[in-house]
Amino acid sequence: MAYVHAEIASQPDCWRQAAELAPEMLDRLPRPGERVAVVGCGTSWFIAMAYAARREAAGQGETDAFQASEFPLDRRYDRLLAITRSGTTTEVLDLLAALRGRTSTTVLVGDPDSPAARAADAAVTMPFADERSVVQTRFATTALALLRAHLGDNMTTLVADAEVAVRSPLPIDPSLIEQVTFLGRGWTIGLAQEAALKCREAATFWAEAYPAMDYRHGPISVAASGRLVWAFGELPEGLPEDVAATGATFAHSRTHGYHTVLGRWAAGRTPVDPMADLILAQRFAVALATSRGLDPDAPRHLSRSVVLT
Repeated sequence: MAYVHAEIASQPDCWRQAAELAPEMLDRLPRPGERVAVVGCGTSWFIAMAYAARREAAGQGETDAFQASEFPLDRRYDRLLAITRSGTTTEVLDLLAALRGRTSTTVLVGDPDSPAARAADAAVTMPFADERSVVQTRFATTALALLRAHLGDNMTTLVADAEVAVRSPLPIDPSLIEQVTFLGRGWTIGLAQEAALKCREAATFWAEAYPAMDYRHGPISVAASGRLVWAFGELPEGLPEDVAATGATFAHSRTHGYHTVLGRWAAGRTPVDPMADLILAQRFAVALATSRGLDPDAPRHLSRSVVLT
């Protein structure tokens, strides 16, 4: 398990490097007012979702997120931004080829010598965030850190929160939980989806994710004692009370590195950034794997990159 543990722990430093790199990439990243599509596969798609929602909320322009295989080729955008750790994913390469000469393309990639880096009009390469693990952690969050720095987010605070998240206690002993549901609102819906994917990938664990406001429209039916509901970012009014009534444990960041259950929040304290909270969820997924006798560096049925022949 050496790879995934070390890669999760290295995220504060990677985010710091991404913040330093972002100003050098201004001519390659989306400009204010551009109509942008962001694509990826698996984890990269969820990061695309988070960035798209955050860019629109920042007033930078219309931004849509798609799985690379589901991109609507008849729709026009000023720029396509593709996120791909390996730069070898078949669906991403096929889409870059289909858009050549039609739409300006930029790729965020770990390997500077990858096919995607050569296929796109511009490449933002982050070899310092590339990974050996199959389960993706630091590359995805570092890509989002770079994009958030480009949007003008406070990276000093974000990195400080990450430093706390890599060493904070987990909100609950994973061995006591039989199911987890992650919730988000706005840009953190993508983070919730990614947290659930980490639990499924690393630990073959029953994990779901939903928009927080939609949770009471059906998914809450699986909440019960021995199950966990973990929310990222803004909370809908009354949701913690509704979850508590089911007997499930509720987790949410209310102070830096401090998770609480209902009734033990520290009022008035600033919560950690949801992206730093994702680090805690990554660690939770790895701990789940360990508690189930699994090796998160060798996830079942998965490879580091999906290359179709």
